Amino acid sequence: MKRFFTMLLAITAAVVLSAQAKYPNHPLPQNPDTLRILAIGNSFSNDATEYIPGLLEAAGIHNVILGRLYIGGCTLERHCKEFETDARNYAYTKSYGGNKWVLGKGKKRSGLIDGVGDEPWDIITLQQGSPLSGRWDSYDPWLEKLIGIVRAHCTNPDAAIVWHQTWAYAGSYGNRNFANYAYNQKLMFESIQTCVDKASKDYDIPVVIPSGPAVQMLRGTKLNTEKDLTRDGFHMDYKYGRYATACVWFETLIKPTLGVSVKGNPFRNAGTDNEISDKEASLIQKTVVKAVKQVKK
Repeated sequence: MKRFFTMLLAITAAVVLSAQAKYPNHPLPQNPDTLRILAIGNSFSNDATEYIPGLLEAAGIHNVILGRLYIGGCTLERHCKEFETDARNYAYTKSYGGNKWVLGKGKKRSGLIDGVGDEPWDIITLQQGSPLSGRWDSYDPWLEKLIGIVRAHCTNPDAAIVWHQTWAYAGSYGNRNFANYAYNQKLMFESIQTCVDKASKDYDIPVVIPSGPAVQMLRGTKLNTEKDLTRDGFHMDYKYGRYATACVWFETLIKPTLGVSVKGNPFRNAGTDNEISDKEASLIQKTVVKAVKQVKK
């Protein structure tokens, strides 16, 4: 009987280790000659990355290639089904060396693999569609499937898979998608946090881009707007929201890889309707640095 239980424990341990090692992740690269980052997502990933080229240019960083594969409202499940049907519904845009976004491969519409296989990406970010971001039943089995697709088609076997933690809706938002959280911003934020913690642990994704926590912190400052830093109840506003989330991505991905913090970055969207002051930028950057540090604890 003792021998039986010993064998059972050994088999169980082997199964657990096998599951954990199914898609082993890799750390962020250190000081690469060229840093390549691909965001697989939806309008929330577009919001969060829109101003990253400006931050890079202002920091004098010209060796970063950014890519965005985007379908509005896209969920983990839909990403997988787009791959299964070999559909061409993604907008694929790229930014080179701190320059503005342009069409990737010169196409108006691309497939998932067009983007994943286009560059030897060092970092690939994933996220859930916002209505389902705090519902764990929407992650399983689609997150594991999507990771498998990415691993199979990315030309860099050492790419780091990173999770983008999105934000809760504005408290005043009345759309039915908010009903998943009883129209309660705090409940939505906490539900997202619970799912992100589980995804990070279960699927070996230690690096999390904390856009949601940073936005939630800024909602408690004088920069908060009538729609809680959104332009419509859920997308980031063009002034503070997009600036803040771009800073989060910079601090989470650029600082550990290239050694440059967003703190002190001079990018202000100068000359546009979304220009911010030095004082406002300083508050956002300090809040972002604090949010990123809290995630790393």
